[in-house]
Amino acid sequence: MNGVPAQRSGPQDAAAAHDDLTVVVLSPTDPMSRGQLRRMAELAREEGMRVRWEEARGGPTAPLRTIGGLSSLLRRADRIVIGDPFSRYVQLLLTVARARDLVVVDDGTATMEFVAQLGSGERLVRWHRRGSRPGARDLIFAPFAASARRRLTPARGRTVEVFSAMPVQAPEAVTVTPNTFGWTRARFGPPRLTKGADMVGTSLVETGVVDPERYLEAVAALARTHGVTRYFAHRRESPEKLRTLHLRTGLEIVRPDLPLELIARRGPVGRTVLSFPSTVVHTLPPALAGTGVRVLACDIDPGWLTEKASPRARGFLADVTGTARDAHGLRMVAA
Repeated sequence: MNGVPAQRSGPQDAAAAHDDLTVVVLSPTDPMSRGQLRRMAELAREEGMRVRWEEARGGPTAPLRTIGGLSSLLRRADRIVIGDPFSRYVQLLLTVARARDLVVVDDGTATMEFVAQLGSGERLVRWHRRGSRPGARDLIFAPFAASARRRLTPARGRTVEVFSAMPVQAPEAVTVTPNTFGWTRARFGPPRLTKGADMVGTSLVETGVVDPERYLEAVAALARTHGVTRYFAHRRESPEKLRTLHLRTGLEIVRPDLPLELIARRGPVGRTVLSFPSTVVHTLPPALAGTGVRVLACDIDPGWLTEKASPRARGFLADVTGTARDAHGLRMVAA
């Protein structure tokens, strides 16, 4: 569920695993996310997968229609692969499932938090909301979330696997399989390298973690220092912020129609890629291995955080870049 094809060791292995695989896309409302998922759905079909596109959020009756339409498929499945264990929609669908094998396929930073919460027995909540008081919707949905959490916990007759490029220390009963981006490297590239540097955007402003003005100042400073010419926007960054960023810095704003790992492998891409704490400080190094591209990580200064930032935010963001430095030898830079 969530519609991102798993990146296994290579095309031959992938093709063999797709004989009885259906990819279900629970389509979001955000236009950029929808566009990326449409392109990923095309790639999945090219790899021999069946793709089922669900307008899961298309009106008040859509959830009931989607759940009703998927119930039979979920009950029959021996293995279910999900892309976002924090999604309320996914958690709700898990209460219908009877699969013996559950696999979480996610290269997002949220995977680190998911595994930590699974090991500690905490309720599943996204890292930027951790420490905040549950809202009314959280309380209403709590029984379903608790049920999903039990389904995502290994037990007799049920296995749980995490397939990710992120550094995770899972509970003993959870299997962790590293994503080495073998399929991506075999399918795309190597890319042509440009002389300038590229920067990867983040949605930390949109999630209320980082102050907008401080973020714009940091991007401008990094662009001047490192010769950045292009800014690859996160799919959740607001058009208003990106417009302001372009006017202030002159950077070319690129809104990728595929995940950045595929965009970078297809090229062209800068010889240097800068990123704030995000998924790409862990995924770009293996995806671009052997290309000569250097990935630099910029920590978030504690002074950039907003009053709304959760108590967990500072430590979590530092963990993201710190573990990337240890795992991939990334150089850290300051804005």
